[in-house]
Amino acid sequence: MSYVEIPGARVPVRMWTDPATVEDGALRQLQNVATLPWIEGLAVMPDVHYGKGATVGSVIAMRGAVCPAAVGVDIGCGMSAVRTSLTANDLPGDLTRLRSRIEQAIPVGRGMHTEPLAPSRFHALPTEGWDTFWSRFDTVAQPVHFRRDRAASQMGTLGGGNHYIELLLDTDGAVWLTLHSGSRNIGKELAEYHIGVAQQLPHNQGLVDRDLAVFVADTPQMAAYRNDLFWAQEYAKYNRTLMMALLKDVVRKEFKKAKPVFEPEISCHHNYVAEERYDGMDLLVTRKGAIRAGAGEYGIIPGSMGTSSYIVKGLGNTAAFNSASHGAGRRMSRGAAKRRFSTRDLEEQTRGVECRKDSGVVDEIPGAYKNIDQVMEQQRDLVEVVAKLKQFVCVKG
Repeated sequence: MSYVEIPGARVPVRMWTDPATVEDGALRQLQNVATLPWIEGLAVMPDVHYGKGATVGSVIAMRGAVCPAAVGVDIGCGMSAVRTSLTANDLPGDLTRLRSRIEQAIPVGRGMHTEPLAPSRFHALPTEGWDTFWSRFDTVAQPVHFRRDRAASQMGTLGGGNHYIELLLDTDGAVWLTLHSGSRNIGKELAEYHIGVAQQLPHNQGLVDRDLAVFVADTPQMAAYRNDLFWAQEYAKYNRTLMMALLKDVVRKEFKKAKPVFEPEISCHHNYVAEERYDGMDLLVTRKGAIRAGAGEYGIIPGSMGTSSYIVKGLGNTAAFNSASHGAGRRMSRGAAKRRFSTRDLEEQTRGVECRKDSGVVDEIPGAYKNIDQVMEQQRDLVEVVAKLKQFVCVKG
């Protein structure tokens, strides 16, 4: 579908879904965003749903301003994917050991490595920029009580919530590796600190929603936020890079006879800010639950832990600020999912997938998410499908 446009106070709200299907809370959030004095455009992806601070599935383009709550607290959260030379014929009948080996290699939840991982220990992993990145650690917000050794030990870990690692098959029978994670706890602490700073600034006191407090250009607060924001986005990318290196090591060992080969990595943020130019204007584009889908750019759009995921190529639709959805999007809250579904439902909806099937992940059940195939249908003018994938192993945080 093309977008549906609904009126907004300063800019129209372009929606790649039927507005009637969007919950009232999310619609109010979007209308509030459209009142901001600095806004130049607002695009809404088909996976849209209510979010803390700002709507998930929103792309907000502002001139001379950025809203930290619209980025979200997991700065730089995103995905990585790699196609391998392995095929379905290489897979063992019992996948339990493979999942166990992945969980042993990559800490999940609040776990971390006992020693920081050095990129030099991994086969053919680029190390350029690593030392420069860590040298900037001391420039991030000092009120954030986060030690460098802890930040380094959390690098290469999955986290919890909806973060995951998967092995999947495409329709040609090729095995893919994907993972979803972000900037871990340091990104969260930086985000919460800066949201608090923004909410105290005088120019934000008359806003319709205090969660939409912004930093404006040419101020020390904006300079400080941009420094920490871009550092945390790099942290998230390095975090995924190290996890993918660990995952490849597991696959090499478990499929030693097949001698797996890995294609170049596809990587994309979906909670972040980018400097982009549209209609002759330099804008700060915030994507919260959205990926960049510039012409020819690869991206990853997952479903849930029991449904399909997609590798896509962007079509460069400037009406959407070169964006697309970041996934299926939730259709109910975590609390509602826990009340509605049981572990028996989880077992049924993840049949054929080697994964956790306990009460701790019921809130991630496929039934709590929108239909990914319908979401893809709604954004045919944003991306083209390169590969359709279905998981057979899923490691949840």
